[in-house]
Amino acid sequence: MSIPAKYFIVEASAMPEIFLKVAEAKRLLDTGEAATVNAAARAVGISRSAFYKYKDTVRPFNDMLHGRIVTFQILLKDEPGILSSALNVFAGTGVNILTINQNIPVNGCAVVTMTAQTSALRRSIEEVLGAVVNSPGVLKCEILAG
Repeated sequence: MSIPAKYFIVEASAMPEIFLKVAEAKRLLDTGEAATVNAAARAVGISRSAFYKYKDTVRPFNDMLHGRIVTFQILLKDEPGILSSALNVFAGTGVNILTINQNIPVNGCAVVTMTAQTSALRRSIEEVLGAVVNSPGVLKCEILAG
């Protein structure tokens, strides 16, 4: 009987350098900046054996969410046009909004829960969250599930 895999979300600065280099080598291969594993491994300064050892177990968080259904929770000021501006940010990144649920505003703030498909995502999920948070009237944006 095999032990089921466990997954962790770890900030990049706390990870061993080899994991970061493997992720970068995979990115080079995916984008075509490196044509072979050997070229990608050489470009990031690791051996091919190190790449092969970790290639199936290391992937950036945004890759895990790409092409999936993700649920966001957004805290907005209760002002006209704020929700529309936040939704425009999502639309501009290629996120396909599936559902939106806005709670009745309390104390001048409203909680919006939004489910979206990320298969056409043109930016990393971190960039999307940052762009939404930087929209006027958006107080908080986080991923609830995905």
